[in-house]
Amino acid sequence: MTLSLPSTETARLLDQLGQANLRFQQTYPGDKPDRQPVHTVYGGANLFKADTCVKMGDIALNNLRTYAPNFVELARVLRLEGHEHLPTSIADIEALTARLDALSPAERKGETAWLAYSVYNKIVQKLQREPVEDFRVDFEDGFGNRPDAEEDETAVRAAKEVAKGMQQGTLSPFIGIRIKPFTEDLKQRGVRTLDIFLSTLLGETGGKLPANFVVMLPKVTIPEQMTTMVRLFELLEKANGLAPGTLRMETMVEATQIIMDDEGRNPLMRIIRASEGRCVAAHFGTYDYTASCGITARYQTMAHPVCDFAHHMTKVALGGTGIFLSDGATNVMPIGPHRGDNLTFAQLRENQESVHNAWRQAFHHTTHSLINGLYQGWDLNPAQLPMRYAATYAFFLSSYDEAVHRLRTFVERAAISTLTGDIFDDAATGQGLLNFFLKALNCGAISEEEIEATGLTRDEINTRSFYRILEGRRGR
Repeated sequence: MTLSLPSTETARLLDQLGQANLRFQQTYPGDKPDRQPVHTVYGGANLFKADTCVKMGDIALNNLRTYAPNFVELARVLRLEGHEHLPTSIADIEALTARLDALSPAERKGETAWLAYSVYNKIVQKLQREPVEDFRVDFEDGFGNRPDAEEDETAVRAAKEVAKGMQQGTLSPFIGIRIKPFTEDLKQRGVRTLDIFLSTLLGETGGKLPANFVVMLPKVTIPEQMTTMVRLFELLEKANGLAPGTLRMETMVEATQIIMDDEGRNPLMRIIRASEGRCVAAHFGTYDYTASCGITARYQTMAHPVCDFAHHMTKVALGGTGIFLSDGATNVMPIGPHRGDNLTFAQLRENQESVHNAWRQAFHHTTHSLINGLYQGWDLNPAQLPMRYAATYAFFLSSYDEAVHRLRTFVERAAISTLTGDIFDDAATGQGLLNFFLKALNCGAISEEEIEATGLTRDEINTRSFYRILEGRRGR
């Protein structure tokens, strides 16, 4: 065999290329296998209590059972797959439910009603077990501009409620606060609230933060706002005895200037870099963004084309960085217009139609987000929670069989590829497939047993890393 390339020069060139490849991989490590909440509930700081999330679950479950007392009703409202074949009489619905209850999960999958039955029951279980995945104690839009003394008092009270929730185990798995933006007119107020809240909370807990605690900085338009937050975090960590790097943040995409700056460039990567590794997510603000585009209030919805443009610009700018992306909120609340215990039949019917229409809108918005690769969104009211989970579970369950086949095939192919040492490319692609199941597992759509159908063991699944899975198999 004859080679023409000089080995020394070739090695030098490949070493240079290797350094560039590694720099690229550091910038774009790929999607994180960490748990991402399917939503963030934003609630006014003045209303927050230690048991807020528990109460929201009760309200959400009551809303679901009032307007969809069984899985057939929900399937019809949302037009879930197979809904046209479901029974109509109460007696037949009860008989079908009893029969499905008696079947094993594997046996149910052969039934026409499987998807609708599974979605409904998983919603009920979720609302009873973990109704809220992520909560943001809101000092911005959900609180408004109030006298400084009132915001100071609210920051102290909310911090004490968070500390109480930590002690009682009633907080959501992810939690944080949203302060006012670092605009010229509100920066002093935002910093003061941040300081009061954190100092009070850490004083109440002996220097401990809740798990997955984050600070949301809204209306970011320039990197300097992120840099300032980093420097403030460093001062707060030092003053309160926290390890460097403990405090983390999120940013918001809610102005046209964060999509395209004055030089015609997308500044999102520069804004994320300005956080010096502390920013973990970027949340979309539907109504601020559409307003900044000149869209009138009537048409400011998640379905507006300008929102899709912003989403795709954000995904292009931050794809592969590991930054979690969140869509915005549906502003139509599934709450009937009539209240009270002695409503007429017409009023009850109007309530039902109003709630069902709001359910369909929220379901379609969330499904649209999921199809476009946005696995998180906002919720603003407990009555929205059932549809958040309905759309999420329907999305994952309806794609489950196809995803199992794809990952199982990939695992088998990767097992052969590892023998030749081709591990990086396989791990990068496989992680994307694995993340589908991890997201479905995290939100309760599927169980670990259902992931094992892909050919992965439970121990391999728990690594949450396809790279480690391939390394382990190559080692065997």
